[in-house]
Amino acid sequence: MKLKGAIAAVATGALVVIAAPYAFADTLLSDDFEDGNASGWSTSGGTWSVVTDGTRAYRQAGTSSDSRSLVGSTSWADYSVQARVKPTGFNGSSRFAGLIARAQSSSNYYALVITSSGAVQLIKRAGGSPIVLGSGTGAGSVGTWTTLRLDAAGSSLRGYVNGALAVNATDTAFASGRPGIAASYASVTVDDVTVATGVGEPTPGPTSGGPTLPPTEPPIEPGAPPKGFASVNTLGQNGTTGGAGGPTVTVDTAAELLAAIAQNGPLNIRVSGMIALPGPMHDVTSDKTIVGVGAGSGITGGGFNVGVPISDVTTPPANAVHNVIIRNLNIRDFPDDGINVQMFSHHVWLDHNDISNGYDGALDIKRGSSYITVSWNHLHNHTKTMLLGHDDGNAAQDTGNLKVTYHNNWFNRTPQRNPRVRFGEPVHVFNNYYVYNTDVGVACQANAGCVVEGNYFEDVEEPVSNSYAGPGGRCVARNNVFVGESGQPDCSGTVQEPSAYYSYTVADPNTIKSVVTAGAGTGKLSF
Repeated sequence: MKLKGAIAAVATGALVVIAAPYAFADTLLSDDFEDGNASGWSTSGGTWSVVTDGTRAYRQAGTSSDSRSLVGSTSWADYSVQARVKPTGFNGSSRFAGLIARAQSSSNYYALVITSSGAVQLIKRAGGSPIVLGSGTGAGSVGTWTTLRLDAAGSSLRGYVNGALAVNATDTAFASGRPGIAASYASVTVDDVTVATGVGEPTPGPTSGGPTLPPTEPPIEPGAPPKGFASVNTLGQNGTTGGAGGPTVTVDTAAELLAAIAQNGPLNIRVSGMIALPGPMHDVTSDKTIVGVGAGSGITGGGFNVGVPISDVTTPPANAVHNVIIRNLNIRDFPDDGINVQMFSHHVWLDHNDISNGYDGALDIKRGSSYITVSWNHLHNHTKTMLLGHDDGNAAQDTGNLKVTYHNNWFNRTPQRNPRVRFGEPVHVFNNYYVYNTDVGVACQANAGCVVEGNYFEDVEEPVSNSYAGPGGRCVARNNVFVGESGQPDCSGTVQEPSAYYSYTVADPNTIKSVVTAGAGTGKLSF
């Protein structure tokens, strides 16, 4: 194997060696299997093939054998291996599937695995039965994607689940070896494999020219403040803090939830389980934090309205709703909007939600609302995704408002309104993942001004347009990635820079697919 600087060259199939210009790590290899083959991987047991599971991925199909697939070099010592992993079946108890590091052979290695009981284990295999070095939690159920990362540095072993440290141990049995995939009497699908020399938390380094572009987002902390417009000190509100300083209540019935969101004053509301609401939407008052407990909590049958009743006033009302946080909720089967923000509401943060299968807008913002951040949401199985500005004739309320940041969202086969923008400026759309949006990605209309940067567009025929329908807008598209059947931006005009309002860093758009699919939606934060 030929070395180039600190990077081992791998010249097989889709194993792409990247001379990464970042200080924290050199990428040894990456494989997303989009070339349709698994060249460079060597298997032991099982039935391995490249399949289509949304995108192309690598699958071990049977559950009747102890299977491995390895890649890379036995000389690799200190590195991290990361991938999206979806177990699809286990043949009995004490079975597992996950990632391998430092494999000396098919029966001598370390591994970070998801077990048949749903636990996470750090194991050592030394010729015989697996030895459990440590256990943790946080993996998804069978049929669910979980991002695993196993770091090996000296005698230190650390396992991360969806970006959070889940288990660690020390062991000196194997100092080097190949990365790979383990499937012990289990069927599993794996995608977006990356092996890098850096371990631990990344420290971004400078690139040559332009803004700093860290290859991945830093770990997401539940208590971290929002990025973007929800962080701005204006309109009497210094950032968005929700219910901070108020009491905390846990609700598990519709009556409890509706009473809590209507209460005056700061309040932290923990939603436990899926709560069936009457339709259509229910008002949320100022100074509220609403979070789901775990990955499976949320609402169905109704939605949230953040805003006072609709009127034609052009001056923000004294009782405009403000300082609202909605995070980590599954929002399903809503008969109107899933989340609606209206009537000059400001300082709203909508983060890490999973929204699907509704009637009208999944997440709409309109009628003069502003200073809002929409981040890390997973939108799927829905058509009318996001409006920003509801009508071409609403310039009186909307001009000078509708300042919104959209970052790290996953627009997953949502045909249109991703978002559709009117009048707002600047509207900042960065580091989002778009896949197979059959109508349009970002539509910037009605004299809106949009900055669209650092996004990953996959099979999106019309990724960005300021001439989509109705009056034209203005847009600037820069540093985006377009793959598959994606077209090119249809943009013109000048737009006010978001940096006039807040500082931000755009991550390398080539990493955004894996970063966003691993981090967007519910269950990625501990509440």
